[in-house]
Amino acid sequence: MDALIKIDYSTCTNCFTCVRICPVKAIKVSKMKAYPEVQSNRCIGCGDCVNACVPGAIHSRSSIDDVKHILKSKLKKVVIVSPSISAEFDDITDYRKFVQMIKSLGVNYVNEVSFAVDVLASKYQSLFNDFKGRYYISSCDPVVVNFVEKYHPKLIRNLAPFVPPMIAMAKIVRMKYGQNIKVIYIGPDIASKDVALKFNSDGKVDVVLTFPELRKLFSELKIDENLVDFSEFDDPIGYKGSLYPIINGFIQAADIDENLLTSNVISVEGKKEMFESINEFESNVKVIHRNLHVTYGNSLSGPGITSRGNKLFKEHLVTTYANKRLSNFFRAEWYDNLLKYQSLDYSREFQPDDQRLDEPEPEKIEEALKVLGGRVDRHTDCGQCGYTTCRDFAVDMAKGIVIPEMCSTFAIRNSKYYTQTLMELNEKLATTRQALHETEEKVLSEHDTALQASELTDAILEKLRAGIVFVDYKMKIVKANNTFCTILGEEAEEINEVIPGLIGADLNKFFADDICNLFSYVIENSESIDGRDVRHENILLNLSIFPIRENHIAGGIVRDMRAPEVQKAEVTRRVSEVIDKNLEMVQKIGFLLGEGASDIEKMLNSVIKIYDNDSKK
Repeated sequence: MDALIKIDYSTCTNCFTCVRICPVKAIKVSKMKAYPEVQSNRCIGCGDCVNACVPGAIHSRSSIDDVKHILKSKLKKVVIVSPSISAEFDDITDYRKFVQMIKSLGVNYVNEVSFAVDVLASKYQSLFNDFKGRYYISSCDPVVVNFVEKYHPKLIRNLAPFVPPMIAMAKIVRMKYGQNIKVIYIGPDIASKDVALKFNSDGKVDVVLTFPELRKLFSELKIDENLVDFSEFDDPIGYKGSLYPIINGFIQAADIDENLLTSNVISVEGKKEMFESINEFESNVKVIHRNLHVTYGNSLSGPGITSRGNKLFKEHLVTTYANKRLSNFFRAEWYDNLLKYQSLDYSREFQPDDQRLDEPEPEKIEEALKVLGGRVDRHTDCGQCGYTTCRDFAVDMAKGIVIPEMCSTFAIRNSKYYTQTLMELNEKLATTRQALHETEEKVLSEHDTALQASELTDAILEKLRAGIVFVDYKMKIVKANNTFCTILGEEAEEINEVIPGLIGADLNKFFADDICNLFSYVIENSESIDGRDVRHENILLNLSIFPIRENHIAGGIVRDMRAPEVQKAEVTRRVSEVIDKNLEMVQKIGFLLGEGASDIEKMLNSVIKIYDNDSKK
């Protein structure tokens, strides 16, 4: 089954109103999530978030399709209606018209839940009067029951052990019409949608429809008050149970003493009042010595009501409706039905579902308070975040269910800091823009200079009589002059006409592997090759290769040895090299001969000297 409450993230504006309004903080906000997230296990179904969401991004689970499916069923269909219809359908002039409009949907019977309220009221009267040492909390309102089960599980045994009026009425109509029927409940709250899932067999409610959903069905099926006749509710008819939507209506239906001096029951209605009274009940029931009839207050202004507010006017509509209904009321017949249906089992058990979060460590709370403002007054309530005090907010922040941005003081302070930071960034941006503009002008100037240099280089290359080529590490030609293309032949010249400078052409297409390997060698080793004679096809070329960009680009100078000017220059160069080498060799021979003559002279002088010495002797 889908969750009771859903958020449409395509409509959500992240205003956090739903988080602030939720009485049990079942809507979690995390920096890890882009939007608030409903924690269904913690939700009590009050529907405050649905009412408070201005963009209309929060919806309760729709039952319209389920109702349409049931209306197509061949089984008998029974609608049980909350007494709150009088406050919702004030635009319908007569309740009998309303009953017939419902039957026009394809329904066989329409019963009012007010009779089930009468039955339960008598049960409560017996429970409260037969005091055996335990005080009770009424369990008619599903929101109250959810709150006790999830957040006050110690009070489970203090919940009055009876089903809510909706389930009680389902038991009654199933006893009257048989078990093989479909039961549709129409009421002002959404919590009943989940309650209906918990009861089967004789108390089963097949689907729960809210008043706005009913209006939508009327509109789709074009059912209008002016097009239908009168029709009364089917028996059994309720008595004072019609006053159930009013705070003390249930107490009056049970004929329970309301004298403040003698009554053993306290009636409470409203969100704040419900929380305070249940907390007080848990703490001081031994002193209070009272049973507690408490409701959340959804009967006249819940999420299943179309119009909200005007509480006094709505209570007036309820009492007016009740008086009109009771003007022709047969009390004896009502009493006989009361006795007849009291024999049904209306008992119920409750299960604790503790959703209370562990209290965080004091250090974490202090850290949260520092984030919120450091010296923030822990007992101040600005009324913006939905918490009683800043400390309460910090506690839930430490629990990880809210974020500091929900605090208006934090948001304002951060906004000022953000504004200041934004101003500083704008100043830096202006400075950066100015520097960028100056750099751009410099780059443009350098670009123009580079362009001029490139054009000058191209002109010089084209004037050279030698072929010039630049090759990258993939053996792709980066640029070549026209002389290079001429040396290579017609094919290269034709390509040059289409692709000037042979840019991007493969060197392998024009030279054999041995010549390409020379270029690869220079690129990989960054070593030059000077004046290497190579043969290209039938042409003798003189090739010099030199590195330009290490491991990336090398340049080559290619000269065609057939050209007269090249032959003359080359012969002159090579003859000069031979002469230079011969001169060098002669010089070395002379040097060696000179050294030999000197040694011989030294040897002869030594012999003569020895001979002279011997003669003297």
